[in-house]
Amino acid sequence: MQTILNTADQPAHDSLVEKKSEFIGDAAHVDSLDEALAFVAAIREQHPKARHVAYAAVCGGADGRLSERMSDDGEPSGTAGKPILDVLKQSGTTDCVIAVTRYFGGILLGSGGLVRAYSSAASLAMKSARAARIMTARRYRVRLDYPQLARFQQILAQLDGRQEDEEYAADIQLTAVIPSDATARFEERVRETFNAAVTPEPVDMVNIPVPLD
Repeated sequence: MQTILNTADQPAHDSLVEKKSEFIGDAAHVDSLDEALAFVAAIREQHPKARHVAYAAVCGGADGRLSERMSDDGEPSGTAGKPILDVLKQSGTTDCVIAVTRYFGGILLGSGGLVRAYSSAASLAMKSARAARIMTARRYRVRLDYPQLARFQQILAQLDGRQEDEEYAADIQLTAVIPSDATARFEERVRETFNAAVTPEPVDMVNIPVPLD
């Protein structure tokens, strides 16, 4: 699977004109369908005079199950949301939302014309996006003494892991994100390095976007 790196604040963007109707495509990375809905609401605010803002979104859990949502936003059923969703599915893209805004030009396009226009606008937005592959990773919650931090960070770097949500107090609590194929080595190295004094606690599995070379 793949995703895109463009954020909701700076989405991938492109547009086309079909028989005087303008179709504007915007695509962004999202981690949940709730984020997708918030993105679509923001697009609507940017285009208060637009006739329609159709969209589709796909989000996938690290367990491989995908969730999707779409809306024709008043266009004839199946002519807007589904073509956008098909663009996501055919490209194997997840954790992504595409909104296509239409400014009506006064000429009816018919069902076939609408499908082509919404699909094309979605495809153009995706072509302008920064693509990334999906890496499945596991989150761990870790508690460390201050002298242990540097060595722990070396282990993370060796396994392409990363550190998140640090809390510095009497000791250090942080979240470590480890590629799923390196979790066994991570747990073993931590155990050996700190003589079992540090025990990473598994939290959940997550999808991590990794830029394509």
